[in-house]
Amino acid sequence: MASSGFRAEGFVVGYGSGFRVGPITATFPVGVTCLVGANGAGKSTLFRGLAGLQKPKAGSLTWTDGQAGTVGLLPQEPSLPARARCADLLAHVAWLQGVPRSARADAVSSALEAVGLVDRAGQRIGTLSGGMRRRLAIAQAMVHSPGLLLLDEPTVGLDPKQRTGLRELIGQIGQDRVVLVSTHLLEDVRRIAQNVIVLAEGRVTFAGAAAELASRADQAADPADGFDAVVADLMETGEPA
Repeated sequence: MASSGFRAEGFVVGYGSGFRVGPITATFPVGVTCLVGANGAGKSTLFRGLAGLQKPKAGSLTWTDGQAGTVGLLPQEPSLPARARCADLLAHVAWLQGVPRSARADAVSSALEAVGLVDRAGQRIGTLSGGMRRRLAIAQAMVHSPGLLLLDEPTVGLDPKQRTGLRELIGQIGQDRVVLVSTHLLEDVRRIAQNVIVLAEGRVTFAGAAAELASRADQAADPADGFDAVVADLMETGEPA
C-alpha cells in the first residue's frame, strides 16, 4: 500500500523510568528518511515504538492522508530459517501478516521482484550470499505492502559492493512508500537520505531535509567541515559543526 506520509506528534518511547527517546514531532514523507545516531542513541528503541512492539510513553502516530496503513520492520539482526526456500518463507510471512490466500502468490512474487530475487524463489536460504539474505529479509518486511517500512541498520556487516547495491534497492523501494532507515554510517546518509533525523542520547537534535544539512556544510566557516562533520557534531552535541 503506497502512503502519502506518516507523522509522529510528541512521540516518546522508553523503558520504565530509565532511558527514553523523544519527544519526537516530525513528518516522514514518501521517500527515504535516515535516522542517524551513534550506537546507544535510541534508534532501535524508536523503531520498536514505531512498529508497535513497545507501548509509547506519550504522543501519537498518524498517517497524513487519514487512512490507516501497515508497518513493516527489518530488525537489526534478522533471523532467517536456513533450510526454508525463499518463496516459502515469504508465503508464510504473508499469511502471518494477514494477506488473503488469493493474494499471497502475487504478494510473494512482487516482494521477490522488488528485491531482485525472483530467480532465487526456490533456493534454500542457507545457500544465499550475505547480501542476498539481507535482500530477502527486506522482502520479508514488505511482503504485505506496508506504507511505512522500517529498516534497522540494513547495511551493517555487508561488503562495499553489497552496501552499494542495497542502497540502490532502498532508493527504489522509497519511490512509493515511506522508508525509515536507521544507521550510524554517515556514508548511508549521504548516499540515500532525502530527509534526516539525528538522535543524540535519545534527543532529536535535527529533523529536516538532507539538503539543509548539506547547506550547513557549505556555509561552515572551516572548509574542512563537510556534510559528515555537520552530522557527526549533531550526533554528539546537538549543535552544527
